[in-house]
Amino acid sequence: MTIYEVGPRDGLQNESAVVPVEVKREFIGRLAAAGLTTIEATSFVHPTWVPQLADAAELLESLPRVPGVRYPVLVPNERGLDRALEQGVTDIAIFGSATESFARRNLNRTVESQFEMFAPVVERALAHGMRVRAYVSMCFADPWEGPVAPEQVARVGRRLLDLGCYELSLGDTIGVGTPRHVEALLDAFAEAGVGPDRLAVHFHDTYGQALANTFTAIKRGITVVDSSAGGIGGCPYAKSATGNLATEDLVWMLDGLGVETGVDVGSLTATSLWLAEMLGRPSPSRVVQALGREFPADLAVARIDRADVSQGGGGAHSGAMGDDDNEARRRLGDRSRRKIQGKRPEES
Repeated sequence: MTIYEVGPRDGLQNESAVVPVEVKREFIGRLAAAGLTTIEATSFVHPTWVPQLADAAELLESLPRVPGVRYPVLVPNERGLDRALEQGVTDIAIFGSATESFARRNLNRTVESQFEMFAPVVERALAHGMRVRAYVSMCFADPWEGPVAPEQVARVGRRLLDLGCYELSLGDTIGVGTPRHVEALLDAFAEAGVGPDRLAVHFHDTYGQALANTFTAIKRGITVVDSSAGGIGGCPYAKSATGNLATEDLVWMLDGLGVETGVDVGSLTATSLWLAEMLGRPSPSRVVQALGREFPADLAVARIDRADVSQGGGGAHSGAMGDDDNEARRRLGDRSRRKIQGKRPEES
């Protein structure tokens, strides 16, 4: 099972205030330290449209890379691709729409003309040895058009894959999907000749259905799930879109199912509590809230904001954590795993 962490990009792009680049760098480092191996770092969308990510080049220039971790970025067009190539990016993602209304608002294109914009981006990226992922938004409903037919989504998604993208992420942008909708959408893709090995899922939790929808998709063979640490995020062009599926909630469920992710839920929870302090509001993640109440002493140590790291002196992934910090995260992770296994925290 692969967790595609989108917090640094999809999570922070919807913030009302710009998050300092030092905090973004620290956030990404902590995510890598928690065991996440795919972390979508930022976007090269024009800063006029997404000012929260205007520091993309500065972030990538100063971001230490961890061996084995991929740092994809979102690109909207060829200019965005040029900027990604300048920074030595190896993985990119393009983002399309299944509906006309959202294509016009998000891309200033029609559904048909979006493919004309994406085709040269994908062709050039592949020529440079990049991996290219595609997103398709409004897979279940559109706030301006209403319900979206699964067959319509499958047609758009198939064309994005046919451009040369290795994977397609299906986005429930406004969070109205239910497990039955997920089943119907995956059926439509199967009929279009696209199996679960080419698909990922990306759910927003507006109506509390993100985890149930994810479980349904996993039972249908999906092995790549997008999520955001702490459940942060939304879409600046779809005001009814609330936070993403929280990575902690996803990891807790997968751990309980016996599915190996390589992610330490204690370290991840500490990271999300640290970020919540930076953003000035609590995390909506149920797991973060529960562990924060149950093990506050360990979390208080594990979420310390280290000034030397925020000033560029390393990162959570580069050995900057002290012994107390590491030990607190270890205890929290151990206690979390015992709870999943049905043991009391003090039992060994």
